[in-house]
Amino acid sequence: MSAIPPGAQQSHCQPPDSLPFNDRQPDAIRLYPLSNYTFGVKETQPEEDPSVKDRLKRLEEHYANHGMRRTCEAVLVCHEHNHPHVLMLQIANAFFKLCIPTSTHYRRATADHKVSPGDYIPYSSEEIPAFKSILASILSPPASSSLASRDTDAGSSDWNIHSTIATWYRPNFETFMYPYLPPHVTRPKEVKKLYLIELPRTKVLSVPKNMKLLAVPLFELYDNSARYGPQLSAIPHYLSRLRWEMVDEQGEVVAWTPGGKNPEGLSTKVLADGGGDETRMEDAGV
Repeated sequence: MSAIPPGAQQSHCQPPDSLPFNDRQPDAIRLYPLSNYTFGVKETQPEEDPSVKDRLKRLEEHYANHGMRRTCEAVLVCHEHNHPHVLMLQIANAFFKLCIPTSTHYRRATADHKVSPGDYIPYSSEEIPAFKSILASILSPPASSSLASRDTDAGSSDWNIHSTIATWYRPNFETFMYPYLPPHVTRPKEVKKLYLIELPRTKVLSVPKNMKLLAVPLFELYDNSARYGPQLSAIPHYLSRLRWEMVDEQGEVVAWTPGGKNPEGLSTKVLADGGGDETRMEDAGV
């Protein structure tokens, strides 16, 4: 996923030069190590729907009163061993769902399905402010706790929403959702958007007692719809358009995604070039 860290590039066997392959690339997004983040627990958040049938019935009532439901999910990414990991929530041991607490259907399965944090947007609320409020209610520490003051002191209490990376549509009052609007559907019952959230260098995350916060690597999600479902297993596809810079605990860039420009200030130290009898030190761009 990432290029060789600079500290491992000290070799007299340098790779062959090639033409650049970095046109039309988005700006790199910095990922910070999982160890930079503090995790706590808070009071249990009760579930509103005891079954799939009840959840879909409530969706039908919402559509009758307010029209299409707007749902948001957050994709939070950090890195472990220079590989992107997506933060996800696991709920209970029997029922599993893709959003929290009421936005999508439940799923009963033998495998341990995971979920990404999010919820539906109230019909009378603006999209982004309401989504930030939902994220805070699920993942931010309680205002009265010491962890909340630590998060505020670090200047990372707000949520930086980068961009929309995917949109899913629910054409009927059923459990099926599609990454496109079927041609015969003009009024979908629910539209779900997945947002990429840029995590700051440090942040405090608190999870309700009835949930678990897990870091799932992209290689575990990829092509694994049997375990995670079609929406979550597609996340590696969504993220493939982005470039990453992996930062260590000291704030130094130690790895990056190939195919773009190297981070500023990084170069390879050539210890020996094989072109002469003497060994010399010089800088060479990769």
